[in-house]
Amino acid sequence: MRLLIVVLTLLFMSVAVAEEGGEKESEAEAGVKYIEMTPKFTVNLAEPKKFLLIDVQLLVEGAEAIAAVKKHMPALRHELIMLYSGRPSAELQTMEQREALRQETTKVIRETLEKMEEGSGHRKSKGHSEEGFQEAFFTEFLVD
Repeated sequence: MRLLIVVLTLLFMSVAVAEEGGEKESEAEAGVKYIEMTPKFTVNLAEPKKFLLIDVQLLVEGAEAIAAVKKHMPALRHELIMLYSGRPSAELQTMEQREALRQETTKVIRETLEKMEEGSGHRKSKGHSEEGFQEAFFTEFLVD
């Protein structure tokens, strides 16, 4: 009988610990997260035999926003390919030009997410401006 009580107690404790771990995991997922857009972008530039290779990471906050970014990743990738393709390589040489492209990337992603969410009937309330998609960052940038 004592053995049965000990086994049941241990079983109950392990279930409680597993549930706590699940809650912590979902809380962490709901926080700030970097999402890598894979595979890296490789697009042709305006000049013959010139290309841009770029790795983009998205800073996203909140479980709902993370889910929206993952859901609309194909549309986001499409818009960025259109943004990057066909640019003159001279527009991508200085730090200022690359920062301007990063800001333009952030703007395009934000606009695309808003358009896609409105189209699917999900409107984000204006009161949650601190959550959602925050910024795009370049972690690799090569013009060749």
